[in-house]
Formats: sequence, C-alpha cells, structure tokens
Amino acid sequence: MARLESTPMAYHEFPKIKGLVAATFTPLHPDGNVDLDPIPAIVDYLARCDVKGIFVLGSTGEGISMTLDERAAVAESYVEAARGKLTTIIHVGDNALRDAQQLASHASSIGANAISMVAPNYFKPEGLDGLVASVAEVAAGAPDLPFYYYHIPAMTGVEADMVRFLEVAPRSVPNLVGLKMTDSDVSMLPECAAMDEGRFNILFGRDEMLLAGMSMGAEGAVGTTYNYLAPLYNAIIMAFEGGDREKALRLQKRASAMIRAIIQTCGRPGLKACMAFAGHDCGPQRLPLGQASRGMLGELREKLDGLGFFQWSQPGYQGEV
Repeated sequence: MARLESTPMAYHEFPKIKGLVAATFTPLHPDGNVDLDPIPAIVDYLARCDVKGIFVLGSTGEGISMTLDERAAVAESYVEAARGKLTTIIHVGDNALRDAQQLASHASSIGANAISMVAPNYFKPEGLDGLVASVAEVAAGAPDLPFYYYHIPAMTGVEADMVRFLEVAPRSVPNLVGLKMTDSDVSMLPECAAMDEGRFNILFGRDEMLLAGMSMGAEGAVGTTYNYLAPLYNAIIMAFEGGDREKALRLQKRASAMIRAIIQTCGRPGLKACMAFAGHDCGPQRLPLGQASRGMLGELREKLDGLGFFQWSQPGYQGEV
C-alpha cells in the first residue's frame, strides 16, 4: 500500500456530518477486476447532487470481498477524487483485525476524513467488552482520524446495545465520534442521539426508513440509493426540516416504492445496476454476489421509469409527486 502525504483532520475538530452520505459502489470490469477509471466522474455527479460525503468500501462497495491491495487502491482513488468536494469515510472492517488496523493506518496516510468498521463476524466478539476491544484495536491504527462504529446486525450477526456501547467505548476508543446505524430497530436512536448533550454524530443507514430515522434523532444518513436518488432524499429532508410532514411522507413513499421495485425485480444486483441507469456504469457484482439478467433489468427500467427514477436521478431536480 503506497503511503501518501496527508493532513488528516483531528477527530476533536471533526464537524458533524448532516445530510446524505452515499455508500459508494466499487466499479468493476466485466471480468470482476477493479476499475478505478469511473471514480472521478462518480464523485463529481454525487457532489452535483448535493451529497455531503461518501462511505467507501462498505456493504455497497463490497469491501469485504476485496483484497487489501484492492481496498487500498479504491480508497486512494475515492479520497483523491473527493478532496475538497465531499467528506470521505473509509470502511476498514475485516475479520482479521490486524488487516483492519493496517487499512485504518492507510486511510490516515492518504488523507481520508474518517474511518469506520463493522464488527468481526466469523469469530464474533464476546459481549460488549469484546466488541469494544475489537473496535479499539482497529481504531488505534488511525488515532488521528474520527471513527464511526458501523452497526449492521443483519449482516454481521453481532447484536449490541448501542446506548451502552457509546457509554463504554470512548474510554478505549478516544477518536469515536459516532455510529452508522443500519438497523430497522430505531428504538435506540433517540438515546444515542441525545447522549452526553448530543456529543455523537448518528448516521442512519436504512434508505427506505430515512424519515423514521430523522424523526428519531439521526442527523445524517448513509445509504446505497443516495448514489442515484439524492435529489429525492434531499427533498424529503427539506420537507421534514421545514415542518411539511405530509410532503416528506409522500416523498418517502416514492423512494420506498423505488427500493421495493429494485429488490422485488432484481434483488441486490439491481441496486448496483441502477447506477448505470443514472449514467455511471459500475459493472457487475463480485462473487459470491450474483447478477441480474438482461430481462430483469429491462423490467426494472420500465418500473423505475413509471416511478420517476430518471427525473429524480438528475442533479437539481425538484419535482413533486
């Protein structure tokens, strides 16, 4: 991994992220190899869509399916393209915690703004103490970078009380600044958001429930469909913050209907395919994830067209449902 000069932002100076953070895709060639060429154009598109940041190499970016060298190269490309435009959070989680720590150090060396990690999930941490110890080992690889714990129990199988985590973890993880909460159970959100006079930056991770997450105290959101529907979600946020709950709910229903169309028609492969519909082809998914057939994609395009996808994916679009 090449080390580049960097001036990373110290965690105590890190401003809270508010608004949308796109969980970026990792572009791949048809043969499954990483393709870095589309990244600058993707970043420019996201910036024009008023996305505030990018979350690189998470679930959407298939980071767990990449080699360490690939993860380093993708991180470098996104950080360089986003410099001065978008806040960059690099996901460094791995079952091998020393590899994760190395990725954290690399993220610091290239000038990323923050790092994040999921819990190790083959050998799972033993209780809250085990989780905190695992997080501390990785975060120590970049003590100068703000750290977000990525809570996604549906994927990791690691259930933990995030309220207790935020109470306990800062003693071992001094650069902990917040959570990426990807959980349909939003019951912990209000307490997490209010803890220690709102010290922590809570980013919600369920696109189809953005309005619920904001209502329960989330300040920002990280999601897959923010890659190509940011104008729609920004309209939801504006309506919510402006007190127009009826409009916000109406727009959230439209976003949820698009997500349902994608999943019901193509499953997970449809999420990445939609990036091509928006004009930025990121190629296939890498095994063990599958691919959507041409027929499925044709059916999906037709459904999304009827729901306004091709208007809402345009930067600056402010149409009404």
